[in-house]
Amino acid sequence: MKSLSGRYVIVFNGEIYNFRELRASLEAEGVGFRGHSDTEVMLAGFEHWGLQPAIERFVGMFAFALWDRAERVLHLVRDRLGEKPLYAGWMGNVFLFGSELKALRAHPAWRGDVDRDVVALFFRYGYVPRPWSIYKGIRKVSPGTILTLHKNNPGQPPVEVSYWSAREIAERGALTPSGMDDTETVEAFEELLGRTVGLQMVADVPLGAFLSGGIDSSTIVALMQAQSSYPVRTFTIGFHEKAFNEAHHAKSVAAHLGTNHTDLYLTPEAMLAVIPRLPTLYDEPFADPSEIPTFLVSELARKDVTVSLSGDGADELFGGYDRYFVSDQIWRQFGRIPRGVRALLGRAMRTLPPAGWDRLLRVAGPLAGRGQLSGERAHKLAALLPLETGEEVYRRMLTRWPDPDQVVLGAAEPVVTLSNDAEWPRLDNYLQRMMYLDLVTYLPDDIMVKVDRASMGVSLESRA
Repeated sequence: MKSLSGRYVIVFNGEIYNFRELRASLEAEGVGFRGHSDTEVMLAGFEHWGLQPAIERFVGMFAFALWDRAERVLHLVRDRLGEKPLYAGWMGNVFLFGSELKALRAHPAWRGDVDRDVVALFFRYGYVPRPWSIYKGIRKVSPGTILTLHKNNPGQPPVEVSYWSAREIAERGALTPSGMDDTETVEAFEELLGRTVGLQMVADVPLGAFLSGGIDSSTIVALMQAQSSYPVRTFTIGFHEKAFNEAHHAKSVAAHLGTNHTDLYLTPEAMLAVIPRLPTLYDEPFADPSEIPTFLVSELARKDVTVSLSGDGADELFGGYDRYFVSDQIWRQFGRIPRGVRALLGRAMRTLPPAGWDRLLRVAGPLAGRGQLSGERAHKLAALLPLETGEEVYRRMLTRWPDPDQVVLGAAEPVVTLSNDAEWPRLDNYLQRMMYLDLVTYLPDDIMVKVDRASMGVSLESRA
């Protein structure tokens, strides 16, 4: 779309939830409009306020390319937490950018050399961390940044400017607490989340929500139903294996809230049938096993709705992962012991194979922590004991394969946020540091990737 003056041209993927509010502000300042879309409001904002001041006002999920015809400059912009994907890089003298790697692969200049160093990163984490992609020369645009490329600088890397920093937000919040008590905090949060959910419910197409029955998705659906004059459409995937099934929790929540609920119980055959489609959906190696049920619940929802809200991000913001408390407990219990003693204890624990630990724990019965400890977990604990800091303990807990160079021969792992202590925030609270780390790594590079590709693969728009 072109701006009214013709100066700017935009290609845009996503949604600006507060575009009506922004439009009202622009109209009050004398700006006119031809249509009613959020894209037109964005363009008017760039012309009236400037690029970065306009972006800082946007509430939404977005990835866009903006061509400035007057200055002959290209801007690539990604939303604050990386809900929407954006790849870019030079292939010879051609600068390629797009939402998906498959779009870049279609260009005649594409070479597509796999980056072996990045393969090692994938083996360690189970996904490809930003800013890397699996291909040499192509990078993910970092969340919360503007990349600017001047036409007269062929082959030069774009200039990167941050318009929003999760680290600054986290550190500022720790230094300047709100001063509210628990009741005031809960009330303020409910009001804020309710307003956010209300903004995300604005759509001119059928809308629903993923409902697992857990705290996060149940909260989102409750706030949706409170603001809806008709039953919200909710969707759940169930498993016939009781140990994995949560569908009955979702059904109870749906009945309590009065939603129009649909569930689908998966068979092994349905799960296996998705696997051949995964390379087309994800474009690069991706090893989150929940990518399969996420695709299937998206496919289920798309039969009835075009937009679906989800509770993604709650675990990172509110401490929903068990590993936060496990690693905190490990470091509290063992961190005070001299490292040499811990290393010796770890070596001693590994002398007994996992199967031997399992036999020992069966004999120990209740002393084994009611099934919480196993031979495999005992060996994982042994590997954590020699580590020097709590941060190292947490990094190791996130590691799928401790020594990727054993399988990707000759690879040299690039330094990423997870392995760069300089990028960790100045937060005294260990749990908060872990939550922050996931917010800027695991959330955009795993969770958001999983949900965006799975839902867009069936033309469903998912909003977190």
